[in-house]
Amino acid sequence: MADDTARTRRWAARSDPRTHVRTAVVWDALDTIMAQQVAATGREVLDVVDLGGGTGGFAVPVARLGHRVTVVDPSPDALAALQRRAAEAGLGDLVRAEQGDAAALGDVVPPAAADLVLCHGVLEYVDDPRTAAGAALTVLRPGGVASFLVAQRLGAVLARALAGRFGQALRLLDDPDGRFGEKDPLPRRFDETSLLDLLRPHAVDVVLVHGVRLFTDLLPGSLVDADPEAAEALLALERATSSHPDHPQLAGLAAALHLAVRTPAADA
Repeated sequence: MADDTARTRRWAARSDPRTHVRTAVVWDALDTIMAQQVAATGREVLDVVDLGGGTGGFAVPVARLGHRVTVVDPSPDALAALQRRAAEAGLGDLVRAEQGDAAALGDVVPPAAADLVLCHGVLEYVDDPRTAAGAALTVLRPGGVASFLVAQRLGAVLARALAGRFGQALRLLDDPDGRFGEKDPLPRRFDETSLLDLLRPHAVDVVLVHGVRLFTDLLPGSLVDADPEAAEALLALERATSSHPDHPQLAGLAAALHLAVRTPAADA
């Protein structure tokens, strides 16, 4: 009975995005960033914009911390689901849904209105990622932070090779957009150099850069789904390798890359 209770508690913890093996590394970084922004601004409530935030996978947990979140997404269905989700969590007053895309972000969010912008899983799909990245920075206040999460080229090379798709892995290495062929569901992938290149025209400082899901996407789900202790051990490994000080090259092999940048402070 005691073992069953402990197992139930571990499974409950895994439903929390901060402890789930696929998302915890990103949340570790976001929690630190938000705490730093609260300290820097002197305001307990931050204004957050979630570009392409869909149904609120990030927005609702951020609002649960007491911050105001505006989700901008082109899908009315996703935004309707977001509003239901926020209402069910009792956070309807902190979450605002706006239909729009990255190219028209300035139409729904005024310049210098946000302390933090989330741009997660967006740059892979937009028509012009450079414009989208610039739009995300435009809505930041001085000293604001933009968080970019993108699919990574070398992580896909490794995944294709391990799946026995050697031709696709080879093509991924040299394809200008980091694609393995016409059947690739992603329009493009990035690495640290290409992502930073999008931001080069803007005066920003890198806050953090780390890999996300180095091992998780390469393993069968059953390996950890049936064993909570294995999931916890995998999460510890993911955290250790995401930005290891002695082995920074590991970050480049992860499935995704997380990069955060800060705009200059007003008195800079």
